[in-house]
Amino acid sequence: MANENMKRKKGKLETKKTLIAYSFILPNLAGFFIFTFLPIVFSLFLSFCEWKAGKDGLKFVGLENFKYMLTKDKSFYISLKNTLYYTVVTVPLTLFIALGLAMLINKPIKGKVFFRSVLFFPYIASLVAVAVVWMALFNPERGPVNGLLMNLGIANPPRWAASQTWAMPTIIGLTIWKGMGYYMIVYLAGLQSVPSELYEAAELDGANSWNKFLHVTWPCLTPTTFFVLMMLVVATFKSYDIMYITTQGGPGEATKVLAYHIFNSAFVSMKFGYASAISMVLFVIIILLTLFQFKMEKRFTNY
Repeated sequence: MANENMKRKKGKLETKKTLIAYSFILPNLAGFFIFTFLPIVFSLFLSFCEWKAGKDGLKFVGLENFKYMLTKDKSFYISLKNTLYYTVVTVPLTLFIALGLAMLINKPIKGKVFFRSVLFFPYIASLVAVAVVWMALFNPERGPVNGLLMNLGIANPPRWAASQTWAMPTIIGLTIWKGMGYYMIVYLAGLQSVPSELYEAAELDGANSWNKFLHVTWPCLTPTTFFVLMMLVVATFKSYDIMYITTQGGPGEATKVLAYHIFNSAFVSMKFGYASAISMVLFVIIILLTLFQFKMEKRFTNY
């Protein structure tokens, strides 16, 4: 009897601890369910419907939205190409610049706290303010960048955001400037966690700076690199706010990305069903890329 009573008391205590633990995560879980999970489910349902604001209500159309997207909507392919271009250029440049800055800041140099704060400031500053400053710098008529280029002898400098050729590189530069400080801090934390004994052992083996980076620093930063890579890929694929603030997807459709195409379809054209169909395609692309990155991380970690 005594053992049974002890088991019951222990069971009640475990149940109480479990309920207390769940009570702490319940607000976040409820918020996720209401504001994330339910909208995703509704968006999936809506992607098979036609719903124009103020007209006829919901109408189930099956795969018509996806057929129209793949066969008739040229803007979809343009925005998909722009998204891939934006991601493929932004991600590696941000990664390498952030790593390089982190390695510099990690050295015992004077004023590194000041420089770290300066580099991190664009990340915490308002996107609108950062975008206004960047566009002023690259103003084709009165910007200091073009003024410097003309003083160097370039008679016709690029028109940057006003040019279909240079608009996306201008946005990419803004994105890198805005985000590199955050990823620099992430890499800095990773660098400071590398055991100093590994560097000492490498020096005893006669390794130079490049060999120490290649065989000590880079392998130890593999988890950090995959975290940065995953965050950057997801952020670039779902980015639209920078384009909305700076170029409105223009000139023409030079900076129109998938997320901005979704925004236009939903809140400009009021085609909520079609916008949901595009968002489902974007969701699947991001899921596949994330799964691929997790698979590659396991392979490199095991290696």
